[in-house]
Amino acid sequence: MCFSFALADLLSFYCKNAARMRVCSARQPGPLLRLCTAAPRSRLLVASRAAAAFGMGSQEVVELLGKCLRAAAAAAAEAAETAETSTDVDRHNYCSVRDSLCAELALLLQEASEMRWPFVPERWQFQQAVGSRDKSNLNELVGQHLPQLLNVLEAAIVARDARAAFAVIFLLDRFLYWTDESGSLLKISKLLHKRYRGAPVAPQLLIRQARVYLSSGKLQKAEHILSHLIANSGNAGCWVYRSESDRALVQAVSLQVRGTVLQKLGLWAEAAELVWASLVGYNALPRPDKKGIGTSLGILANILLSMNDEDFRAFKTIPNVDLSLLGDASHRLLSAAKAAAMAVVYSQYTSLYVLTNATAQGTCLLSYSFSAACLPAKRTFFLLQAKEAFEVGLLAKAQGEVVPSKQELHTFIKAAYSLVVTRKWLDGPSEAVTRSTRACQEALARFYDYCHADAHDRGSFCAEIMGSMARVKLELHVEPFVNSDSRSFIPDSFRNMSGALADFTLDDFSRVLHRLQKYHMSLCKTANATCKAGKEVVDGARMCITAFGTTEDVFNAECITEACGLSRDAPSDVSRLSEPRSNVANANSLGSSWKKSSLSSSASGRCAVDSPTIRRSPRLATRLSSSASHSSDKFEIVEAEIPTVGSDTPDGDHGPTDPPAGALPRSLSRLILRSSSLSNSFESESSWENISRTSRSAGSCQSSKSSESSGSFFLMKTQDCQTSDPEYDTASGWEFLCKPKALESPNVDSGSCSTTEPSTENSRGTPDELTLGPQTLNPRCDSCLESNTPAGVAPARQYLLSREDYRSLLAGVCHGCLLKRLSSDKAKFKLEHYSTAHDALHLKFSKASGLWTARETCAYIGQSMGLHGTHRTAIWVQFLHQEERLSSYVAKDYRKPTQIQFHLRDVERQMTAQYYVTEFNKRLYDKEVMAQMFFLPSEALLILDGDEIAGCVTVEPYMLGQFVKLTNNIRKKNEELPATEYGLAFGHFTYLHSNCQDVVVDLQGWVTANGKGLTYLTDPQIHSARAPRGPSNLAQSGIDSFLREQHGPQCNKATQNEQLWAFARYLYDALGHRIRLQEIGFYQNKSFTYDALLLYREALMYEINHQEHTCKKRALRVDFHPMAVPRNASLLGQAVVGSSSSPGQGLLVNTWTGKLPDNAPYIVTVTEFGCIPVSTTYKTLPFGWMVTSFFNNVIGISDPNQLNPPDFCQDALHEEPVDFFSLFRVK
Repeated sequence: MCFSFALADLLSFYCKNAARMRVCSARQPGPLLRLCTAAPRSRLLVASRAAAAFGMGSQEVVELLGKCLRAAAAAAAEAAETAETSTDVDRHNYCSVRDSLCAELALLLQEASEMRWPFVPERWQFQQAVGSRDKSNLNELVGQHLPQLLNVLEAAIVARDARAAFAVIFLLDRFLYWTDESGSLLKISKLLHKRYRGAPVAPQLLIRQARVYLSSGKLQKAEHILSHLIANSGNAGCWVYRSESDRALVQAVSLQVRGTVLQKLGLWAEAAELVWASLVGYNALPRPDKKGIGTSLGILANILLSMNDEDFRAFKTIPNVDLSLLGDASHRLLSAAKAAAMAVVYSQYTSLYVLTNATAQGTCLLSYSFSAACLPAKRTFFLLQAKEAFEVGLLAKAQGEVVPSKQELHTFIKAAYSLVVTRKWLDGPSEAVTRSTRACQEALARFYDYCHADAHDRGSFCAEIMGSMARVKLELHVEPFVNSDSRSFIPDSFRNMSGALADFTLDDFSRVLHRLQKYHMSLCKTANATCKAGKEVVDGARMCITAFGTTEDVFNAECITEACGLSRDAPSDVSRLSEPRSNVANANSLGSSWKKSSLSSSASGRCAVDSPTIRRSPRLATRLSSSASHSSDKFEIVEAEIPTVGSDTPDGDHGPTDPPAGALPRSLSRLILRSSSLSNSFESESSWENISRTSRSAGSCQSSKSSESSGSFFLMKTQDCQTSDPEYDTASGWEFLCKPKALESPNVDSGSCSTTEPSTENSRGTPDELTLGPQTLNPRCDSCLESNTPAGVAPARQYLLSREDYRSLLAGVCHGCLLKRLSSDKAKFKLEHYSTAHDALHLKFSKASGLWTARETCAYIGQSMGLHGTHRTAIWVQFLHQEERLSSYVAKDYRKPTQIQFHLRDVERQMTAQYYVTEFNKRLYDKEVMAQMFFLPSEALLILDGDEIAGCVTVEPYMLGQFVKLTNNIRKKNEELPATEYGLAFGHFTYLHSNCQDVVVDLQGWVTANGKGLTYLTDPQIHSARAPRGPSNLAQSGIDSFLREQHGPQCNKATQNEQLWAFARYLYDALGHRIRLQEIGFYQNKSFTYDALLLYREALMYEINHQEHTCKKRALRVDFHPMAVPRNASLLGQAVVGSSSSPGQGLLVNTWTGKLPDNAPYIVTVTEFGCIPVSTTYKTLPFGWMVTSFFNNVIGISDPNQLNPPDFCQDALHEEPVDFFSLFRVK
């Protein structure tokens, strides 16, 4: 009814504008107008017949698929000796049904059976010059004859013709994936493969399985399939390739899909590299694959849209990456928009691709219009371009066409909502914008219904959704465009767009694959490649569709699906599950942050709900309150045996205590970076470390190991704090942050957790924990740059967002500014109602850039998953700007009303852990360790009521599999899982990488059985010495507990070669130009000693071995540099190391900078009184930045003889010359 009314209104609108349309027709003859008589009759009829075939549709198709599934199951259960026989009747029936197919389908079926191509090609896909006959899509042909093809499939299975059956599945695959029925087809494939192991399975089906795994949350399985195809030249069991270019095509597609896996994980730089590699592969084919190129360009556009500027700069330096091919490469968003525009042109004959890529183009342009790089005078220009792109996407379907595709419906709603947002910024708020927003919210609610509905109900939901889209187009006056090509879905103005990729060759692609080969080969080795069909080990040449099993049943864990009456054989597609497979490992003594619930209410969880009640006029789903909300649902929480301190601490467990003196092992890495001194002669203890040559901007905290590094890590922080008073705009609540505020330490016992607050708001941190320390200006932060509000001035209603607030959030604000704007001690939020759609701000945080960036989106808060932690609950959620359209996402909300800053801190913590684990993976990769760990990307949704923030939840991708806990946040570790070794190694790495300031603990997620391969983690905790101690951040005592209780005195086998740590006693004689280093350390899990005497006046160095009474004499090649502030140094400033709050709590130091005679820059920090050195930093060409820290200095040398060579060194022979820095290279 709604749909018919909207269609009538839309047709009425176009009739009113018929005069102007006729003018367009007069200028350029031909079928120009798509939405009135614009849609070419031939295409509309074909599409209608295809949709009708499925709609007669969907229920009959489901029944036919069910018959095929039963036939395949019967074949799989047959005895081996009857597998190859069939009755004459069955064979005759198959031939009869097959011969009823039209000539075009019969030819395609024959070619599929002969393995002519690894993917069923579109006619236009490989054509340089596309003729009118080529401008069609295979889905149209398959859709028209879908029942016939399914009958042929059933007949082939019954006739035991496996090759023919797989050929039909091959043809059906893309259409049924488009109509969300891939799960059933892949089940049939697996059953047939189980029975007929010698039948060839097309690579397209293997990759389709990986896509389905990706959408359903089985990332480990998806990664294994794709890595096998990439590393083994596309080998797929018995499939025979016609040419090497076909193998290259399979590898290119696998790279493309694996890029989307990493995109889903938030690894933008790595994802972009893989997607670009796929572009090289598509272009290197004898006839470039236009469909593949368009798809990869669209994916690349979305990746560039999400990545930070640091990753973008690094991406541009990768070999074979030439973004100048995308036009203006000066800004990543402009490059992204150009990539999406090119994708539109490449895929102009398929409506879904045009819709998807045009929406991506518009999103990139919309985002750029708010960036700091966009000049205000140009903002309207880019908004108008974004508007045009969204309208092109919305016009990709003719009115009345059915859209039986989840991804297409989702993208239609996203395009419509984005158009509404664009019009709001162009024209300001209006009734039309308000009505259009409501229509998009209703469409998203119906889309949620569509995703969880049975096949026979989807048609009505689809009609309602498209009716809402028609209303949006009517309200916003979306007008037809000029299109002279009746088979194309884009306007003529787009078709003239310049841009083409370079001419790559297969040799270029081989070099790219070689660069990526190491990781994919290592993943192949860790995968369990046992074929379920025959139990034999399957190598690259025998790979099959069932050969990629990752362990989801490490322990005998119960599954919530069983409580709902579902079998373990239920469909793996998340959208078809009544309840997620979320397991709790009974054998895991650490328990889990998320507990299984015993459902005692019919409204709790998705199991008991057939069709959720959707509020057609959604009201506010949250409450601004300081009291707990009432819930009608009752849950029984199954407590874990060993909880996480600070959130699950039982009575009697007071967490870690500081060890007594001498109890800690002599971990030399703990003795780094203390205070120091200097005089003409003194003895001291110091540490030397090599930091990366990579330049850092002021205020950055990242570090990495240079190529010449011994393996130590040093964190270098600089400040660039301006003191000038900027102009402020009182319309906004963004505060200019510069001057640091003194921090008050929480009043807690340093050695006990017994003082932690039990309330929810303190479960993940206290206000003291969340307080910012001294903050530097972030040059990318819109708030830091614009400084809209004077300090202390806040808007009348804190959570009412002004237009300037929106601009700042959309442009990007730093973590400190966001907390200053949104933190509150009083206002608390809690979701009260589920099954509602809302406007929202989608916030992403980048640790590398330190920025939060927002997008305006629409979010649907679904139903509770029935999973609860001690403090948070899990909820199904869908939102328009999620990274993967077909994937399910999980929202996490606190069970009690909680301030917004705790949600933001949860995201910041998890993304910080992701930043650390990305660096950790690089070290594992360099050391040939076959394991990779990932933290799921966490983001925030600010729920809006109008322009006022009404709630906040964190969101992350849903993972399907067994959830286990590796460590908690104090002392416990799960030693039954090999993955725990890598988890502890990662914790140790974060400790070293952060300069002994942080350690990531409380590791939990999804692992493989052997601990290698891939591990996906979520909800970590970080003990940080940078922030005050609280219930969750145990600060230094938490770090000490990790080192003592979890890591232990020695590194495990996963990290024993990771670092060289050394501690040196240092003697310095400024007058005699002599230095003595007496060093002890650990390398390869073994201790060592090193003793060197440097005599600069004699230009000699002695390496002394007192135990063996041996000595090596070497020539010194460098001059002596006195440890003093050079006369030409410039004073950077004066500061207090520690605290200036009370006497004795800090050390007053001066920092100087300048250049040495060889033009090498240096920075030296000395005490104000006595000029005792604290640290020196200077750069050398061979080794990069060298940093020395001094502590426990004593003025004067107690035994001057230590600066003379021992007697047994008199006869030492000269060996190769050295310089001072070579002492610190790995021996």
